[in-house]
Order: sequence, then C-alpha cells, then structure tokens
Amino acid sequence: MQQTTDTILMIRPVNFRMNEQTAVNNYFQEEIDLKNAEINTKAQEEFDAFVEKLRAVGINVIVEDDNKLMDTPDSIFPNNWVSFHANGDIATYPMFAENRRKERREDVFIRLETEGFKIENIVDYTSAEDEGVFLEGTGSIILDRVNRKAYCALSPRADEELFIEFCEDFEFTPVIFTANQTVDGKRMAIYHTNVMMCLAEKFAVICLDTIDDKKERKHVIKQLKEDGKEVISISEAQMHQFAGNMLQLRGHNNQRYLVMSAAAHKSLSQEQIDKIEKYCPILSSSLETIETCGGGSARCMMAEVFLPKA
Repeated sequence: MQQTTDTILMIRPVNFRMNEQTAVNNYFQEEIDLKNAEINTKAQEEFDAFVEKLRAVGINVIVEDDNKLMDTPDSIFPNNWVSFHANGDIATYPMFAENRRKERREDVFIRLETEGFKIENIVDYTSAEDEGVFLEGTGSIILDRVNRKAYCALSPRADEELFIEFCEDFEFTPVIFTANQTVDGKRMAIYHTNVMMCLAEKFAVICLDTIDDKKERKHVIKQLKEDGKEVISISEAQMHQFAGNMLQLRGHNNQRYLVMSAAAHKSLSQEQIDKIEKYCPILSSSLETIETCGGGSARCMMAEVFLPKA
C-alpha cells in the first residue's frame, strides 16, 4: 500500500471562471475584474505551465480536456467528484453546486482504461444529492492510505454520516473534526478539508488554528503522531495563501515532491520549508488566476490515480 502515486488525472479548463454557485460557502473565491474569456485563457496558461513542470520531473499527468458544451467552470478540480483506489475501485461523489455535477464523466474512466489501468468497480454516492447531502471527494476527505485513516472537517460539503459510510465501504477509520476560518468577524466552516491539511508519507502540513475545539485538535494531533507523522503547523494567513493545499507525488526514480502553488510556497517561512525539505523537495507553480477565481489550488487540480495496471 502506497501513500503517494506517480500518476494523476488533470482536466484542462475550457470555461473556467468564478463559479457563482460555489461562492456561497467557498470564502477563498474572489471577484476578478476581467472578462470570463480572459480569465479562462489565463487559467489555461497556468494549467499548461503547471503540467509541464510536473511532467519534467517524471510525474505521469493524464490530461483530459473539459467539454465546452457542459458549462462546468470548476472542472479544473476533478478530485472533488472522483477518487481512484489501489483495489481497482472508483468512488464518485455528491457535489454541492448543481453545475459541478456535470463534471462527472464516464469518458474519463474510458481514458484511464486506454492508459492501461484496471477499473473493477464503481462505488457511487451521488444519489445523496437528492437529499441535499454532500461529500466532495478528496477535497472533503484526506486519506492516509497506509494507516487506513480518513480525516474529514465537517462542512456543508462534507456530511458526517456519508463520510462514515465511505469509511466503512473503503475500510478507513474516520477522524472527524470541525475546522473554521474567520469571515467578516464570524467563525465559519472551511469548505474543504484539503485547504487546511495535507498528508504526506512522513509528515502532515496542517492549520491547527482552524480546529477551535481543543479536544478535537488534540485528537487530530494524536492520530497523526501515532502514525509517526511530523506535524508541520501553518497559520490561518498561510492557509489563505493555499499553504494547506499541497500534495506529495512521486517522479523519476521514485523521488518524492511536495507539489503546491507559488503563493503557498512564498507564504512559508524558512523554518517550515526546511522541515518539508528534510523529506522531499518542493515543486511549485504560479496558479494565481485559478486560486483567485476558483478558490482552489494545486491539490484540488490533481486527482491521484492509484488504480492497478491491467
């Protein structure tokens, strides 16, 4: 069982813009004074440069183009609708925003099969949308695949019961907590766990300040330390620069990289960088337009492929 993969799926945007349907509880999104066509062009440039950097170090990036007819402004974040597992299972997830539900595409699975991956079984949670219940993939769920633990910060996009059902189906132990950020002076639930927490093989980058309940915070730290992870803490200000939204991947010769945006990288202190680089180099790329309009960053753009080879 591996925590990291060398293969990811990424969706190249064709209609990227600020999604008005997600802005209601994604407090990372901001308006940009640009026309949507310009925003999409900039997002494509950032996307292409990012893919090039990943491929240059030997990470296998499978790029699928978004479908123009679908009008899916957030399709660049596929990790919210699908996860791929080492036993050949795929999970598909219920999405909060109606226009994000159209991102789920079977042709993506066909593409993975043509790339030589084996799909055994699709576990479909999407009917929960009918009840207004959501769980947005590895945005909501941080998986420790080796120690079989799943971390989840509850929010309007991460339902507790459905999360527990997922954990039973995929044999993970649930670690549940609430994470908040300050919005206009009020503490509001963070929309996705993966903006405040990243789990690598030997360390975790986490914004502990967001876990207001001391007991919950202690519990999360205990779970991480139990598995021998070094806990690297970031501030709420750093989290707003997407310093929690990182992913460890493998490139040439099994070299590990911690992948993040340029904004996240720039926000880190030298001490934090040193702690990370004890384990692996940092790979960063500018994702400014994507972060500002989409309210997501590097981690959200990459759906890890753990499927077995056919």
